[in-house]
Amino acid sequence: MTITRRQFAGVLTAAGIGAAAEERYKVGITTNTRGGWESDVFLSFREAREAGYRRVESFIHYFMSFLEKPEVLRAKIDEIGVEFVTISNGGPLEMHFEDPGKRQKLLDDHLSLVRFIKKFGCKHLKINTGPRKPEGTPEEDLKQMAITLNELGKRIHGEGLKLGVHAHMWTQLENRRELDIIAGNTNPDHVQFVLDTGHITMAGIDPVELTRHLGHRIIEYHLKDTFPKHRGGAKQRIERNDPMKDPVFFELGKGGVDFISIKEHLDKIQWRGNLTVELDSSPYRPPKESARISRNYIEKTMGIKV
Repeated sequence: MTITRRQFAGVLTAAGIGAAAEERYKVGITTNTRGGWESDVFLSFREAREAGYRRVESFIHYFMSFLEKPEVLRAKIDEIGVEFVTISNGGPLEMHFEDPGKRQKLLDDHLSLVRFIKKFGCKHLKINTGPRKPEGTPEEDLKQMAITLNELGKRIHGEGLKLGVHAHMWTQLENRRELDIIAGNTNPDHVQFVLDTGHITMAGIDPVELTRHLGHRIIEYHLKDTFPKHRGGAKQRIERNDPMKDPVFFELGKGGVDFISIKEHLDKIQWRGNLTVELDSSPYRPPKESARISRNYIEKTMGIKV
């Protein structure tokens, strides 16, 4: 008896093997893109779904009115046909990770967020850190941040989720020195990272090298591209830009990030996690079209099904 490739794939899927391999990379999109999506979160979800994405990521400030009625939000996203990767922290929450006097408020705020996103099946909380000081982040601040992150990560772990810290230009956690101090002073079992390929590159870091260095401590990627001249890490730091007039982040395929080498290493170490397309702004075309461009790159160039 001869079995076809399609039939063999069906056997694997029935055994849970093919399905597991397919889900090793879970592709989604962050939808607060300036240029059309930033002011209507449900429009952004609908158009992201139309562009072929089934997983979406957003920020808590869009959902404050749903904190006491999560079932209403659930009905809305179910009707659109999407599910959450995660819902990030942000403005309404305490964000001064370096301040011991605000530690308890920060823990309370973020644990409340964790208990909210659990209701939507989220497996991790992605967080940004607070506003950057003009002189950067001193070592003492970083050590206090590490204390807070360790405690927050332990408590989130106790809730059954993971904590992913996002290094982001113009925040307390931006460059390699700061990343190394946070990584070296936190428990790998409780504090993981969200690696943003665009922000890492513009902070002067090679995202391929950082992928190899952090390995399985990375639980999510934010995928955005940069100018080709910044490949391997920008040589000069930029101040906060106007993302609509002077963008530095682009759809995948611009040439500044070596996504193929990143994927090769992730394949090598059998990494599992979320690949979340993100674009801060879309000044040259509607956000839905930018989303399609990145989706095509992921499927046709990286060989990953969205």
